[in-house]
Amino acid sequence: AQDSCAHQCGKLLGACSCQATCHSLGNCCPDYKEYCLQISPYSGSLMGGKDFSIENATFNASSVMVCRFKQEITTQGYVGQDGRAHCISPLLYETGFIPLEVSADGGKTFPYSGTWLSVHHSKVADGEKCTLENQTKWQYYGTPNNDGNLSLTWTQQALTAPKVNIEVWGYQETGDSYSENWSAEWKYLYILAKEIPNSGNFSFLPVPAEEKYSTWDFGMLRITPSSYSGGQSNVPSIWSSDHALAWHLGQDFRKDSKAWATAKCTEWEKKEEKLPDFMEEIIDCPCTLAQARADTGRFHTDYGCDIEKGSVCTYHPGAVHCVRAIQASPRYAAGQQCCYDHTGTQILTNDSTGGSTPDRGHDWGSPPFLKPPRIPGFSHWLYDVISFYYCCLWSDNCHVYMKKRSSSDCRTYRPPRAASAFGDPHFLTFDGLNFTFKGLGEYTLVESDLTSLRVQGRTQEVHFPNGTGAQVTGLAAVAMQEKDSDVIEVRYSEDLNLQVLLNQRVINFSEQSWLDLKGLFLHSAADQNITAMFSSGSGVEIRGIGGFLTVTVLLPEKFMNHTQGLFGVMNDNTEDDYTFRNKTIMSVHASPQQVFEFGANWAVENGSSLFTYDTESLLNNFFYGEKHNASFLPVFVPHEDPADPLVEKMVVLCDSDPFCRFDVLTTRSLEVGNSTKRSHQNHKLLVENLKPVISCGWLGHPTNGTKNGTNYLLGSTITFACDQGYTHTGAKERTCQVTGTWSGDPTTC
Repeated sequence: AQDSCAHQCGKLLGACSCQATCHSLGNCCPDYKEYCLQISPYSGSLMGGKDFSIENATFNASSVMVCRFKQEITTQGYVGQDGRAHCISPLLYETGFIPLEVSADGGKTFPYSGTWLSVHHSKVADGEKCTLENQTKWQYYGTPNNDGNLSLTWTQQALTAPKVNIEVWGYQETGDSYSENWSAEWKYLYILAKEIPNSGNFSFLPVPAEEKYSTWDFGMLRITPSSYSGGQSNVPSIWSSDHALAWHLGQDFRKDSKAWATAKCTEWEKKEEKLPDFMEEIIDCPCTLAQARADTGRFHTDYGCDIEKGSVCTYHPGAVHCVRAIQASPRYAAGQQCCYDHTGTQILTNDSTGGSTPDRGHDWGSPPFLKPPRIPGFSHWLYDVISFYYCCLWSDNCHVYMKKRSSSDCRTYRPPRAASAFGDPHFLTFDGLNFTFKGLGEYTLVESDLTSLRVQGRTQEVHFPNGTGAQVTGLAAVAMQEKDSDVIEVRYSEDLNLQVLLNQRVINFSEQSWLDLKGLFLHSAADQNITAMFSSGSGVEIRGIGGFLTVTVLLPEKFMNHTQGLFGVMNDNTEDDYTFRNKTIMSVHASPQQVFEFGANWAVENGSSLFTYDTESLLNNFFYGEKHNASFLPVFVPHEDPADPLVEKMVVLCDSDPFCRFDVLTTRSLEVGNSTKRSHQNHKLLVENLKPVISCGWLGHPTNGTKNGTNYLLGSTITFACDQGYTHTGAKERTCQVTGTWSGDPTTC
């Protein structure tokens, strides 16, 4: 019995393994596949209702399937005609990987286990939701000149039922704000359409809802097979996008939508005044678009305004790109947003309605989720979006909204520091020292006592077809963890594909490119580019380029004097970057051989390795073998022969880039040299973009006067003029100075 994986998935048993690594190591228990579930699809909206099947185990038709999530929420499953079991995902108030257990005996025992990935509702593929056709009409329905039929469409194959019901659901939060009794609830309201054909489309003429429902102004539609009763929970369903329920609001809204919305806006403003000020604890915005796009550990593209997707910025006219702070603020779980114009300058709400607006509720939610204000997407809708409808879209009170959600400028923003490693390993430290270290083994790139952050790199030998046989090593894997976060490893597999492991298990990004994990977020871009964003604001970017990994670590300023490893001591001083484990310091003018000894000193110890050893060769070479292979002696200075035909081409390609020249000579490949040159240029550009920028902060126009200029960074000048009939005292123009203060006296008219 001890050798069965029933109830034991993820564990190493006496004689065999129930861990994901057992496939490649060939030590799986005989029933591993039966009990440790592979599911497809593996992800779906946190709203639930998604049908997924268990791929690797078959059940007989009489099994009574029950699926249990987080050991507390159960849904009914079924066995299909092909013998595959299916589960229905539940409504959850959180995102991320959710433990799943399955029972085939009606819920007596749950021996089968796996995980389900719960996803933010707006990050789910469009095909999985029903579409509100002509969305603007839905948004403004019932306001002047917005009436007639509304229609929705859906993928009919998504529900295997001839007839469906369409239901209306509303979202509310009850209890006292920021108290223990604050709770979130999705509530079934009423049936909009009963037993209609599952044709994939439906049109209707909206009528005001009964009075008891018309106070619900934010919600969703749900389509379910008509065999289920209205509002039955966790049944197969298709949800719409979350939207303002303008179309079902009462007669008072339809009679005079402006007055109705103005009253709501005023009520919201009064409520806001009683709530704590979240603005003082959110991170300030980067000063420039270049900084915002470079600080990838703390800011991520706001999908509502993306320069790479043509800058369609509906809510931010005049902006070309916006970013959101990745982490919610510590106490109030608030979010930051920062928008920039075509010159790369920040747009502030004080100057323009296109300015960025911070959020009382972070759009992505924040761990541990489950309770307001941390519910992904929906808390944000309630505090920051529906109020925007009241004040800005359905009435002309946008100034009220902007006053409560005014942009932060960038006076206290401090850019992070960056360190990188790439090619036939070349290292650039946080302080800007560069060196080449060609050890073979596993090494600490950076570790910090501040947050127990650890980033480790493994180098492996790389052979090139026309190489000289000179030993070439390159980064082949990078593993990382902060405090007790999930462990992430990015590595080249043997067929040179980029693999990502989450707690020793290979994960794929086929369904989701963004994962909410424990202690970090993980994003995979299309071009083999993986970014990990830890809760401290530190970021790790890994790219696969030409058979080598390139890794960049970004650390916020609070890590100053709290780092060690191959990336040095981050303190703006290169002199102590060669610091050994025992704190002795070697001169920056050390020889390549001495640098080799420094590198070897930072070999990882077995007990603290974050890597996964799931093949015989990894076990033999890195787990049982030495962490630093002392018998491997690299070429320290490659020989450059003027008669060598490659040298001429190398000079043209590399110009004066020493790393590019080094790699062409050791690998005999111009392609590798070019990749190295690209990585080196990327790092230089990143450091350039992250240079601190001085801001003097926003300046308003004088009462009874005007101002000209909206750039508040070093060297910018703002000019002032008085309205007719007023005279001028103070400065006519003020310039942002190196001290971070404005020149001249305040202007009055």
